[in-house]
Amino acid sequence: MATIDGRPAQYGISLKQLRELMEHRGPEGVNKIAEFGGIHELCKKLYTSPNEGLSGSKADEEHRRETFGSNVIPPKPPKTFLTLVWEALQDVTLIILEVAALVSLGLSFYKPADEDAPVLQEEEEHHGWIEGLAILISVIVVVIVTAFNDYSKERQFRGLQNRIEGEHKFSVIRGGEVCQISVGDILVGDIAQVKYGDLLPADGCLIQSNDLKVDESSLTGESDHVKKGADVDPMVLSGTHVMEGSGKMVVTAVGVNSQAGIIFTLLGAAVDEQEAEIKKMKKEAKKANKQKSLTGESDGRAQIKGTQAPTQRQTVSSEGTKSESEGNHVPQSSSTSAAAETGHKKEKSVLQAKLTKLAIQIGYAGSTIAVLTVIILIIQFCVKTFVIDEKPWKNTYANNLVKHLIIGVTVLVVAVPEGLPLAVTLSLAYSVKKMMKDNNLVRHLDACETMGNATAICSDKTGTLTTNRMTVVQSYICEKLCKVLPTLSDIPQHVGNLITMGISVNSAYTSNIMGGHNPGDLPIQVGNKTECALLGFVQGLGVKYQSIRDEITEDKFTRVYTFNSVRKSMGTVIPRPNGGFRLYTKGASEIIMKKCAFIYGHEGTLEKFTRDMQERLIREVIEPMACDGLRTISVAYRDFVPGKAAINEVHIDGEPNWDDEENIMTNLTCLCVVGIEDPVRPEVPDAIRKCQRAGITVRMVTGDNINTARSIASKCGILRPNDDFLILEGKEFNRRIRDSNGDIQQHLIDKVWPKLRVLARSSPTDKYTLVKGIIDSTVSENREVVAVTGDGTNDGPALKKADVGFAMGIAGTDVAKEASDIILTDDNFSSIVKAVMWGRNVYDSIAKFLQFQLTVNVVAVIVAFIGACAVQDSPLKAVQMLWVNLIMDTLASLALATEFPTPDLLLRKPYGRTKPLISRTMMKNILGQALYQLVIIFGLLFVGDLILDIESGRGQELNAGPTQHFTIIFNTFVMMTLFNEINARKIHGQRNVIEGLLTNPIFYTIWIFTMISQVLIIQYGKMAFSTKALSLDQWLWCVFFGIGTLVWGQLITSVPTRKLPKILSWGRGHPEEYTDAMNLGEERFDSIDSDKKPRAGQILWIRGLTRLQTQISVPLRVIRAFRSTLEDLNERRSMHSLHSLRSPRTGMPVPVGHPLYNLNLLSPNYIKHHQQQPKQPPQPQQNVSSAMLPSDISYIDEDPQQHQRTLHNGLTSQHPSISTNTTAPASSQSFSEIAHTLQQQIRCNNTEAKHSNGQNETRI
Repeated sequence: MATIDGRPAQYGISLKQLRELMEHRGPEGVNKIAEFGGIHELCKKLYTSPNEGLSGSKADEEHRRETFGSNVIPPKPPKTFLTLVWEALQDVTLIILEVAALVSLGLSFYKPADEDAPVLQEEEEHHGWIEGLAILISVIVVVIVTAFNDYSKERQFRGLQNRIEGEHKFSVIRGGEVCQISVGDILVGDIAQVKYGDLLPADGCLIQSNDLKVDESSLTGESDHVKKGADVDPMVLSGTHVMEGSGKMVVTAVGVNSQAGIIFTLLGAAVDEQEAEIKKMKKEAKKANKQKSLTGESDGRAQIKGTQAPTQRQTVSSEGTKSESEGNHVPQSSSTSAAAETGHKKEKSVLQAKLTKLAIQIGYAGSTIAVLTVIILIIQFCVKTFVIDEKPWKNTYANNLVKHLIIGVTVLVVAVPEGLPLAVTLSLAYSVKKMMKDNNLVRHLDACETMGNATAICSDKTGTLTTNRMTVVQSYICEKLCKVLPTLSDIPQHVGNLITMGISVNSAYTSNIMGGHNPGDLPIQVGNKTECALLGFVQGLGVKYQSIRDEITEDKFTRVYTFNSVRKSMGTVIPRPNGGFRLYTKGASEIIMKKCAFIYGHEGTLEKFTRDMQERLIREVIEPMACDGLRTISVAYRDFVPGKAAINEVHIDGEPNWDDEENIMTNLTCLCVVGIEDPVRPEVPDAIRKCQRAGITVRMVTGDNINTARSIASKCGILRPNDDFLILEGKEFNRRIRDSNGDIQQHLIDKVWPKLRVLARSSPTDKYTLVKGIIDSTVSENREVVAVTGDGTNDGPALKKADVGFAMGIAGTDVAKEASDIILTDDNFSSIVKAVMWGRNVYDSIAKFLQFQLTVNVVAVIVAFIGACAVQDSPLKAVQMLWVNLIMDTLASLALATEFPTPDLLLRKPYGRTKPLISRTMMKNILGQALYQLVIIFGLLFVGDLILDIESGRGQELNAGPTQHFTIIFNTFVMMTLFNEINARKIHGQRNVIEGLLTNPIFYTIWIFTMISQVLIIQYGKMAFSTKALSLDQWLWCVFFGIGTLVWGQLITSVPTRKLPKILSWGRGHPEEYTDAMNLGEERFDSIDSDKKPRAGQILWIRGLTRLQTQISVPLRVIRAFRSTLEDLNERRSMHSLHSLRSPRTGMPVPVGHPLYNLNLLSPNYIKHHQQQPKQPPQPQQNVSSAMLPSDISYIDEDPQQHQRTLHNGLTSQHPSISTNTTAPASSQSFSEIAHTLQQQIRCNNTEAKHSNGQNETRI
């Protein structure tokens, strides 16, 4: 018999049996496991040990992968380069140029037979085709450059995605050791440790659990937390969140065989079929429309025809996106849905909002001038030819008209800044790459730039401002306050035993202290750092905590009350050796003290713990500890005995009701109080000083004691002497911001937040309220932009609400990381300062690009327009303008977007939300430089031929060859543009524009490359570029005018900006005022199948801005036909349960072999619908529509049933489309029905969904 690693190769259970096992829930699941002989027998069948885990040998791992699959889902292939080229060709203006160039090309070969062409012109006409061909070649260059940019962008983001996935580790036991492995490496048979805040990466059966509650809304849509346990409901599923408790499970299904994977496969199986179906339906709809228009069919009949298949109709025109192609039969409800949804769009990032407004203004101006140019050229030509010269129409005149059209389109090409999205994306992508080195893992692109505008940072204390390396430095035991570590002999024996046992047992078994890598290293703390400090205290007393744990294993626990933000304590109940139970508890001192009725006094004698003693202890022990910046923790216990009870024990007849927590956790006996030091990170005070100098207010929001918080805040420099500041506790904060009805009022928050620096003993809800209050406040002129740091599951709402959410890479839970925008891989506050620097650099890079681009735009457009009016020809030819456009857009965006940040960036105040994008200084530079360039160009145009003594290029015939006159104008324009690019490097009025030039190799490489290309174009471009070679002295004149821009720049800098009118600043106003404008065209193109989106053209350039993230890489395809089925889940699904790496902001797709935890099983409608809702957690007495609430987070005083009702009512009242478009299923609808429906639909489409065992039901 074949063996692997010394065991039989044949497992005792097959893949099919395991998949069937995982379809059972609750008591059914318990019975099904019992059929296999129980959980331990199941482990034996999988050749794994509940305590030792897998052996970890390579052969065993490989065999398991072959048999049961690996924990990744096959990626969707990336777009090929040719696909991207094809998409780039869809650009509207490029299409117009291509057509015009082809017509021009055709006409140049067209020789009318009846005309007597002068012999002289034959030579010229011989070259007539060159310009058409040159334009085509230029278009091809633009297309290839665009496609290459998209291609490299996509590769970068796949790399980023891989990096994010690589960050996701999970604890498993292998070879008896707990180790962290990447989720992609998890195998069937692994013993995984599950704890609070985890995002489960695979399916499994629980071996043992403590107070485990899981949020399964991502699979079932039910927002209530499901209680899990080996004897209640042992099945835990991939993609679900652990909201409370801990446990240990054996992995039974990974990758495509897990429950989430099966559904993913079902969805994926029908993608191509659905696409074909939709194409067919589109054709039918077009045919129907044609027939209707041909036969004059009555509206009534057409309407009936349109309603024959309402489900498909709704499917295709989901969100009203396809209404145009589908004719007029869009159901009313669909458009209402779109209308309802637009009201809830998430506010764009600050920069995007400003850019959008600016691009709209530029676009309007450019389009108007382009149209005017064409009209004027055509009118002038017609008047001169047919009215003044009274010539008859000749077919060759068509060529003239096409030339005029080409000039007009080229003006539009130059006028519209389609390089803007490219500059933004390049700048962001470059920054994101560099920020990784600074320990900032950016998950959502726009967060990078928003961070530069941050005006406030709400930071956690533990781990961010402090080192998160905790040690017990003071203790109070038996009326003795020790400022050094006591020895076990100093403590009465029975008290010492209780303390060491209480700490060892009543802390998560995942918290451990490991030896350092080298003999001299500090021990490594694994797991919860506070627990590690207590375990270190036990070790310091000379007791091995592991031997106590080995004796009392987790499966012997009777009950565990896990730590959460409401309890602020943890309790563990274990059986006593001689009958009865013992409860150990530890937690925040003041909370545990209130529950204590006894205390061990001098020499370990038991004393009653009176109210006076409690107050004295708090006053004389706890407060002084807290004022030293120590976190105080109390340890206590209580005995439940069957026989005669001592004074501090409770007599019981049967097992107590452990659910009655209030009565269980009372009359405790206090064992000790310890003070834990978590020193401030040495680099933090300096980082906070930098923030304050940069105009950013840092606030500390912590769950710690107010005295501890004050002490740490002073050490960090958050509290400065002589400042006017507020320090509040959560309760006082709530009292101040609520009115007499208990509702939160913005005007009350506005009285508190400007001075608030420390919020202590705060709940996650308080953190959320504060963040929301600051963001919504209109007290400050420029509106606040808030960054928040968080590490716990409950920080999710605040992280999502913040403009930028930072999650801790080391201490953060998966849920917090998923809600965040940037992950701090070193959990360090000073990394946030680097993020601010990079963010400001992005903002400035784009402002530099704008300053440069707008100067070129203004000049090129005015030259083309006035040239057309005055000379009946544009001095800059179409091909030349395309070259200028290439310099301006692609090359300049590369050069200016890759500037490195300097410390000077932190010396200015943040811009805030409403500061204009183009400041008066920038506008002064733009208009000043444009004036200089226009004077030079028009001087050369009208008198240049006389000054330089060359033949004039004005009034040339259509097919006349290039002249030196117009070549000099073109060359001078490019020279001035190139030297102005150096000027554009500074936007705050600095005089030294050369400073730091050599630190940016990309900039000078591109500059030199452009200069060399220009020389080649002028000297050898001939007919293709409409240029004629220049002599050396003519070149020197061109370069002289170019260098003049640098000198002129110094003169402009001397003009005082303050004297300029404020109207000169552009991009002003609140983002809200123009969020509607941003949705321009969004409804048309955001179809579900986003692969088919048209590229953002130069006329529809606005899409380029609003789709920065969608453009970045290939979005997930989801089937339209399943929309109605999946929407049934929408009403009950919580926002927080979106468990892919998509954010509610950007929807970044999931490419490359991603581990299962990234799955997204929701329709894009659902994602979109939730992106548009403001995320507000409930306040206890506040009347908030629950459609906005993340319902999978429990808040204090919240009635789950009431919440469920309001959630449903809120959704239907806010979004009528939900109640009209979908039929709400009974809340108990199981996923099996949905999966079943999916399969039926696939079969109806003549496709068999193929997944390895072809089951017909997937039940959850």
